[in-house]
Amino acid sequence: MTLGESARTAPRRTRTAILVSLAIGAAALLVVLIQLWPSASPLSSLDIPHGDRHGPPDLTMTDGSVPDGVTVFANDVPAVTKLSPALLDALRKAAKDAEEKGIQFVVNSGWRSPEHQERLLRDAVAKYGSKKEAARWVATAETSLHVSGDAVDIGPAKATTWLSKHGAEYGLCQIYGNEPWHYELRPQAIRNGCPSQYPDPTKDPRLQR
Repeated sequence: MTLGESARTAPRRTRTAILVSLAIGAAALLVVLIQLWPSASPLSSLDIPHGDRHGPPDLTMTDGSVPDGVTVFANDVPAVTKLSPALLDALRKAAKDAEEKGIQFVVNSGWRSPEHQERLLRDAVAKYGSKKEAARWVATAETSLHVSGDAVDIGPAKATTWLSKHGAEYGLCQIYGNEPWHYELRPQAIRNGCPSQYPDPTKDPRLQR
């Protein structure tokens, strides 16, 4: 190689090195973004679809809104303490056993006031475009098992997966096929197993009033 050829080659090598460095940097950034991006897997659908975890901004914990990270052992959150005593007792027994496997039950929603429930229903109608479609996810205040304290929405995915396998041992059953987070107490399930699930709340005769 002549001196002239060497001089012409040097800038090319510099440009190549810069391009390689930029490519490596871009790839590293992409990896970080993928790790930080929320999962789009089916398990991510276990989040409550109509924002029930915190509740509407003008309602408070006294209406049943739930702060982040509240477990079934909370003694100062009405969404937990106003659940029916039998349901809460079963949840706490199951949660203690699940904790031995490193699994924690988080309450995404529990007891709700009628005002909270009606607000969620209005929001669901706005989101889904009709009362008929909203009814697949949110009941009225008159029929809701959350308002009566007889239903609880549990997360995260590991907890609902554990409950789907072991919940019947405590009388805890998933009631709706489209809501894997929604659990109610069925004491007979301890002996007989959980009953067949309704496809969604619109097929539940208890709610058709």
